[in-house]
Order: sequence, then structure tokens, then C-alpha cells
Amino acid sequence: MEKMWAGRFAGALDKEADDFNSSISFDCKMYREDIRGSMAHATMLGARGIISPEDVNEILAGLEGILADLESGALAIDMDCEDIHMFVEAELTKRIGDAGKRLHTARSRNDQVALDIRLYLREQTANIIELLRELLAAITDKAEENKSVIMPGYTHLQRAQPITFGHHLMAYAMMLSRDIGRLEDAVRRMNFSPLGSCALAGTTYDTDRRMVAKALGFDGITLNSLDGVSDRDFCLELMSAYAITMMHLSRFSEEIILWSSWEFKFVELSDAYTTGSSIMPQKKNSDMAELVRGKTGRVYGNLMALLTTLKGLPLAYNKDMQEDKEAVFDSIVTLQKCLSVFAPMIATMRVNADNMYRAAQGGFINATDLADYLVKKGMPFRSAYKTVGQLVALCIEKKTVLDELSLEEYKKHSDLFDSDLYESISLETCVEKRISEGGTGRASVEAQIRYIREFLDK
Repeated sequence: MEKMWAGRFAGALDKEADDFNSSISFDCKMYREDIRGSMAHATMLGARGIISPEDVNEILAGLEGILADLESGALAIDMDCEDIHMFVEAELTKRIGDAGKRLHTARSRNDQVALDIRLYLREQTANIIELLRELLAAITDKAEENKSVIMPGYTHLQRAQPITFGHHLMAYAMMLSRDIGRLEDAVRRMNFSPLGSCALAGTTYDTDRRMVAKALGFDGITLNSLDGVSDRDFCLELMSAYAITMMHLSRFSEEIILWSSWEFKFVELSDAYTTGSSIMPQKKNSDMAELVRGKTGRVYGNLMALLTTLKGLPLAYNKDMQEDKEAVFDSIVTLQKCLSVFAPMIATMRVNADNMYRAAQGGFINATDLADYLVKKGMPFRSAYKTVGQLVALCIEKKTVLDELSLEEYKKHSDLFDSDLYESISLETCVEKRISEGGTGRASVEAQIRYIREFLDK
């Protein structure tokens, strides 16, 4: 196939160099966006009198036919073409003749690809946001089911204070709600049309860029033509948001992997989201969670790769920028697959409340509450802290827990102790009396659940 830029060149491009230069193997994903952009561009050219109404009608009909044939499978993308833009233009010209050659008036592939990728990322990010909302709903439902289930809360992976499983789950709900906000913010900043920037300097034709932008659902146009064709900030910003989302999924995955181990047995994953061993018949592996954790590094790598690619590029367009698509496309697919499996994995996860409670009974996680008991009776906190530390050491020596230590032993350390201390340090009391906003008390967890449900209803 003759190159669209063949006029300047007498010799043919080396076959290996041609393959190396080609991007159609991955930018073919954007055929819908390319055709949509071309239809809006052709309509504008006609409205401005740059091409005739007859040419516009032929171009629009031709493009509609190409799109329909691609969607139905009647037409296959020619992988010998350099990119998706050249394929569509060549196919259009083959179908309608010279009118097809007029489509590229007042634009360049530089602004064309910048348009296509914005349209593609806008749609794919909307899909990611919907998947995040589904996961958020699954987490919130599971939190509501478990808002009174007591478990140990951890710092440094050491048992720290009693919390509820619902409270723990809602921490991830808050993270994911911020992820949605980040993605929406990034899309808002991206939603400006670069088409009409042409190669770098604009065009001599009297075009209406804002007409095209409006037709394609953009909020406006890019205001500098150099920036319009060379900007890939929106790719980086979205990829950063994707990476942060993957980080949250990875942290959650790590906890699920720990919780489902024999050492914890806090949860059991459905058979649908676990695998076995080829040699050990007893195994039930949390492979989906492990894969999510592993794929996080892949999304991080894509972000770093594109940051590195762009860091030294002079204005305006450079062929290096072709490297944006494989990185961002891979991040999109990876995140979408992870989210697709995560929501049902959480929804079908079984909670072992008894195991969580038994774990909470160990580790002296009511020690802070015992110190607070003394403070409320008048002892300075630092003195109370030291007293309780001595009691914990005594319990360790006697192989017992604070709940089972006799009142006589308590009084040896302070006359402020009385029989009401046992109620004060029960796990249920420790959880329920945490009444501060955002805490683990039932009323607070219910407020968090309401907040997320209202967020999802917007």
C-alpha cells in the first residue's frame, strides 16, 4: 500500500523499519473514536464552506459504512497500514474516491491522534468508574453485614485495638471513593478538543474548532496549538490515578490473603475465586487476590515508562509519543480486569466472626481502654500508661489476659480500680464507646455506610 506521505520519497521504506514504525497493531483499538472524530471534522468543513455539501454527504455515508462493517466483522482492519488513521482514510478513499481525499483538509495526524486518545480514555475511564462503583457497593454491603463483628485492629501488623470488621472494610470504601473523584477530576481536565491544532501551528483555513468540540462532547478546545498536539499530561494523570487505585486494591488483596490463611482464618473466599494445588490436595489459594497484588507493579511500570518517555521531548510532536498508547491501554485493561474480579470476590467472601472475636481477645488490645479507665478516675495519662504496662507484663508472666486478672491484683497497682473495670474493658464496650466521628463505634460505622450510599446515589 502506498504511504499517504509518499510524495516526498523516491525509495520505499525498509520492511523491518516499516513494521517498527507502525502503530496499527495497538491504535486499532481507537477505530470508533477515529471515525467519530472524522465525521465531526467533515461536518465542520462543510459548515464552513471548506468542502462542498456533496463531499460532506459522501464522506459521512462512507464513514458510517466503514464503522458498520468494522462492527459487524464484514471489514477487517488492514494491519499493513501504518496506523488506524491511514487505514480509515485509505478505506474511505477506496469507497468514495476523491471526496475521501478531502477529509484530511485542515488537520494533521498529530491533532487527530491527540483527539482519538482523549475520546478513548474518556470512555474507558467511565467504564472503570462504573466498575469502581460496583466494587464500592459490594464493600459497603459487606460492611453493613459486619458492622458489629469485632476483630483486632492492627498497627505494625501487631494487634493494637479492637475494631469492627465493618469499620475496617469502610476504610477501603473511603479509598475507592477518592479514586473515583481523582478519575473524574482527571477526565474534566482532559475534556478539551485538540482537533484543529493541525501539525503544530494551526491552519490557514477558517475552521470552527469549537463546533467540533461541542459535537464530540468536549467542554472546549485546547488554547495553544503546540500544546494541543504535544500534551500527554492527561495520560499521565489518568495513569497515576489508575496506579493509586491499583495500590488500594493491592493493599486490600494483601489483607485478604492474610485473612484467608490458616494462621488467621478470618475469611474464606468462594471456590469461584480461589485455586488449588497440583500436588497438595488440601490447598485453597487466594490466587485472584495475589494476581491483583502482582499486577499492581505492571501498572506502576507503565506510568514510569511514559514519564520517562516524555521527560526530554522538545515541542511539538515527536514519534516517541507513539509509546503512550501501549502503556495506557495496558493499564486500562489491567485495572478493568482486576476490578471485574474483585467485586464478586468480596460479595461472595464468607466472614468467620468467631475467629475474629477470638483473635481480638488476645494481644491485650483493650490496654488503652484500661488506661483511659484510670484517666477518667483522675490519674494522669502517662501514669496510667505505666500502670497498665506493668499489668500487661504481669499477665504475660501469669499467662493470662487483662479480662481475667483478679480485682485483688488490680488493686495492688492502684486503689482507683474497682469491679466496674471489667465492663469498661470488655471488647464490646471498647468498640461501642469509641464515639468520635469516624471511629469504630456502631453509630460511626453506620454514618460511614450512609455517606458511601449517598455518594453512590449521586
